[in-house]
Amino acid sequence: MSGEQEAARRAARAIDALRRGWTITIKGSDAHLHVRAIETAAEYSASSILLSTSRAATLKLVNQHAAADTQLPVMIAAPEGLDATLATAIADPALDLRHPMKGPFAAEALPDAKAASAAMELARHAGLLPAFLVSADAEASSPVVEPDDVSAFADAGRLEIAARALLPVAANEDAEIIAFRSDADAADHVALIVGKRDESIPIVRLHSECLTGDVLGSLKCDCGPQLHGALEEMTAASWGILLYLRQEGRGIGLVNKLRAYALQDQGFDTVDANTRLGFAVDARDFSIAARMLKLLSVSKLKLLTNNPEKVAGIEAEGISVTERLPIKIEANPYNADYLATKKDRTGHKL
Repeated sequence: MSGEQEAARRAARAIDALRRGWTITIKGSDAHLHVRAIETAAEYSASSILLSTSRAATLKLVNQHAAADTQLPVMIAAPEGLDATLATAIADPALDLRHPMKGPFAAEALPDAKAASAAMELARHAGLLPAFLVSADAEASSPVVEPDDVSAFADAGRLEIAARALLPVAANEDAEIIAFRSDADAADHVALIVGKRDESIPIVRLHSECLTGDVLGSLKCDCGPQLHGALEEMTAASWGILLYLRQEGRGIGLVNKLRAYALQDQGFDTVDANTRLGFAVDARDFSIAARMLKLLSVSKLKLLTNNPEKVAGIEAEGISVTERLPIKIEANPYNADYLATKKDRTGHKL
């Protein structure tokens, strides 16, 4: 096993431990952080709490001297009487209307900035809120991870084809499904080759998983109609490839996406909801799609998307996008604001 593979597996073990509520140790250059996720913790004794930058801003912490660098996570002293209710209220901005009276909190200096930032990224990979209880020490058996391990975990280069089979679908009976698996990440990505492959440039759609839209028919987004519209366009062309990426909620996971929905119900748009939760506006990794295309021996494509960032992300990985094909979906009363936000705040174009 290579050093990079071992590093990725250390990160995977740490992610699994966080989801189980266990303490992990993140080794930094200046100090080590012993943390467990507030969301899954079984008990709440802690010396400090580590929060994302945006959550700290909501709690009016970033202007305190010890938290003056607004690009870094923020650590606060654990308040007296910390229990599950208070810890969850501190961590989850979707609960602010239910628990408006919190604080005041005392910000503390970060013991190690890289370790703290790595904790935020581990939370995203685990699909958890980026909020941690910090302890003075950890058990000897606790998983240990370094910031470089987290970077290795995000590397899509370990992705390989795991299985393939014929799969007739409603849009086209002549289709093949191919599953891709990483040796570290549990998410299995899928490609659906629609039609018979020939020498022409294929139409490709990068489609991020959306349980609510693709399966349940949610009217809050345009994901389901985009998915089915893409398959129809591929059928009308010579052939095409649907890459179904397991990056729910623009990379923040299903549970956090539903928290973002709750914030949208409170009046925040999709951009502000994601950042208020402590995540990037778009945390997806399009290098995964590029790796899948390379394994399928596709170097040129026509990309079916309204998102210029997808074009840039694919081209940055050495895949040539010969044409961007827009995909137009009619708005409904439930997603009109969402579609307007994608156009006005994230640069989507028809």
